[in-house]
Amino acid sequence: MERKLKAFERLLTVMDELREKCPWDKKQTMESLRHLTIEETYELTDAILDKDLGNIKKELGDVLLHIVFYARIASETGEFDIADVMDSLCEKLIHRHPHIYGDVKADSPEEVKKNWEKLKLKEGNKSVLSGVPVSLPAMVKASRIQEKARAVGFDWDNPEQVWDKVNEELAEFKTEVENKASQEKIEDELGDVFFSLINYARFMNANPEDALEKTNKKFIKRFQFLESQAALDGKKLDQMTLTEMDVYWNKAKLLP
Repeated sequence: MERKLKAFERLLTVMDELREKCPWDKKQTMESLRHLTIEETYELTDAILDKDLGNIKKELGDVLLHIVFYARIASETGEFDIADVMDSLCEKLIHRHPHIYGDVKADSPEEVKKNWEKLKLKEGNKSVLSGVPVSLPAMVKASRIQEKARAVGFDWDNPEQVWDKVNEELAEFKTEVENKASQEKIEDELGDVFFSLINYARFMNANPEDALEKTNKKFIKRFQFLESQAALDGKKLDQMTLTEMDVYWNKAKLLP
């Protein structure tokens, strides 16, 4: 514990020195850091998906730096400091875990989630869904919406029902496409397809965001193999037929 406290104290000291002496750090505001924080968070998630522990450590450090940076900026106007941030977090965690710090019983993750949502409503949230950030990417937001609805009992009973819903939404989408419906109507039905698939993924304990990103990475790897191998053979993709490209693509699918 002592080593951890010393390391955190060192970080705070370095942050203070940078804020006071470095021209770039002195210039930063919460608004200017915001997009960088988003970028660092995505870099962390990439490292997690790649199971790159060395990079995970590095990216965690970058995210932690941003947290300390925001707190330092706020301390300059007397709004709050890093101690206030940590004290507030501890109080919230203690309050929202009455099964640890109180006499509430919760023996499963599902019960913990239900208690969590009930406590947040008591804290003044007007809706179970009010805690879902507006700016979340649509797929992540859909997952969070469904998880929060489930925590208060609004959910399907079994995965078979959800799969039936997926097929129902696919049929409705196909009908609108075949009927040459408006773009707005087609997008509306396509959204329903995605939402139902994300719901089914939840019942399969599969994270749809992670699953899609893994497929993105797989496609990039295979397509770049296609590009490089075609170039080695003196070919250009825009001058090849799809059948010719498929030869390289099938080889790429054999890559580990």
